[in-house]
Amino acid sequence: MILVTGAAGFIGFHVAQRLLRDGHAVHGVDNLNDYYDVTLKEARLRVLQENPNFTFHRIDLADADPVAALFAAHPPEYVVHLAAQPGVRYSLVNPRAYTASNIEGFLNVLEGCRHHGVKHLVYASSSSVYGLNTALPFSVHHNVDHPISLYAATKKANELMAHTYSHLYRIPATGLRFFTVYGPWGRPDMALFLFTKAILVGTAIDVYDQGRMKRDFTYIDDIVEGVVRVMGRPAAPDPAWSGSAPDSATSCAPHRLYNIGNHSPVGLLRFIEILESCLGRKAALRLLPLQPGELPVSYAEVADLSREFGFEPSTPLEAGIQRFVAWYREYYHV
Repeated sequence: MILVTGAAGFIGFHVAQRLLRDGHAVHGVDNLNDYYDVTLKEARLRVLQENPNFTFHRIDLADADPVAALFAAHPPEYVVHLAAQPGVRYSLVNPRAYTASNIEGFLNVLEGCRHHGVKHLVYASSSSVYGLNTALPFSVHHNVDHPISLYAATKKANELMAHTYSHLYRIPATGLRFFTVYGPWGRPDMALFLFTKAILVGTAIDVYDQGRMKRDFTYIDDIVEGVVRVMGRPAAPDPAWSGSAPDSATSCAPHRLYNIGNHSPVGLLRFIEILESCLGRKAALRLLPLQPGELPVSYAEVADLSREFGFEPSTPLEAGIQRFVAWYREYYHV
């Protein structure tokens, strides 16, 4: 059995759906919080619940007792931990939501893995951890000790916590640093969703960093393929790792880190042009400064993931945006 946390979320929904298609029994966990439209989360769940191999548990991972009871009643072989409080900008407004979900919640998952012999924990990190690093493309072998948002700090903390549990209790764990995931059933707080809605109703869109921002947009199906491949091969200690010259991406413990992105950054204005073409409408732009906590550029070096797992993103941005627009029009009857 595979436990997927955040199963009603964007990435969690797609990962659970893929695992179900592959014939696995999946238990999904989510607290259905109201950070964004709960009806969208419920709609995702209804799709998953059409499969008899899916079981849903409404649990807040920050509550230790229900999490411990879940692991005891349904010990998973694998855990794909995708539940988190997302969003850089919201972390400036409600920081405690991030420590509750991303720190306390992750600790409770680690404790469940510790006590129930999980074969592999795969967990979500973020490109945000690169912070003030300006060396491009971002590599998992780079130092990431200078985050610029609390969200990023909690994700770096997750990597440290997972490594500690891997070292102490020999739990195989792999962290995946996601780069700007987009696609059907996406999050309403992200640019593609916000821009599509605004363009269709004729309101201006907020374009930060005066449009100079670049993102390594990665289509959801490519992300899911990477997650599934990584899950099936538990992390192992690196025999070449040395404490005298430590590599942050590997360890003498069974813990690994990988970037998972498209390895092809695209300017925000080009992104908007593609979306305009797919919608058949022009956007009104409101150019604004770079927001506190935001990276001006994200660019994933994915050589390790490609070499070790054959990961090769295959979805052009034009195709991915077109698929999102088709889903959006159907879901919202536009």
